[in-house]
Amino acid sequence: MSALSQLNIIQVNGLSKVVSTFEGELPILSDISFNVKHGESVAIVGTSGSGKSTLLSLLAGLDTASSGEIILDGEPLHTLDEEQRAALRAEKVGFVFQSFMLVQSLTALENVMLPAELAGESDAKEQALALLEKVGLSHRIDHYPSQLSGGEQQRVAIARAFIGTPKILFADEPSANLDSKNGKMVESLLFDLNQQHGTTLILVTHDEALAQKCQHIVQIEAGQLVKNSKEDVANVG
Repeated sequence: MSALSQLNIIQVNGLSKVVSTFEGELPILSDISFNVKHGESVAIVGTSGSGKSTLLSLLAGLDTASSGEIILDGEPLHTLDEEQRAALRAEKVGFVFQSFMLVQSLTALENVMLPAELAGESDAKEQALALLEKVGLSHRIDHYPSQLSGGEQQRVAIARAFIGTPKILFADEPSANLDSKNGKMVESLLFDLNQQHGTTLILVTHDEALAQKCQHIVQIEAGQLVKNSKEDVANVG
């Protein structure tokens, strides 16, 4: 393994995504290249329709690129089939979505336990209880998603994302559907857990203040990388 790949948990080289429409080929992302270091917090910013969420899906191996490559913790995603990418996600990746994506028929505790149980971990319940306590929901473990507020549901989703201590956490507008108080709480939790576990945090956001809390900012406009830095973030939508 090269020194560069040991330093970077994600390497993106010449990444492009094109989709076919009735009117012909539509470029979504064009020739994107950047690296993410182990344990780093990264914000992907840009106006609506710029390609942020598409980039996040590609980085997580949920979608495949038209050209270019993504190397995720030493694994070139373009060489893996769908089953292999799913196994890689199960082993190394956590997700937080703006729509929470909780299983409505499971309690908060069961939702958090689920990924660890699927991975065959014997201490799934102990891990889930500890994480729910960490996000301030130890008193709500037996409640179903419909009995929880939006902020509580997102905190359950964060606890679920961190079970099994993933190397990388992807978050797509994690506070978008929350009021200001709950949004700030969720953001603080993400950074606290990122620092405590050494988890690489990659989030898509329209929020300039949230982006500025990250160590690294990747700005996308009209499918092009226009800024790759920590400074001078503008026009994030």
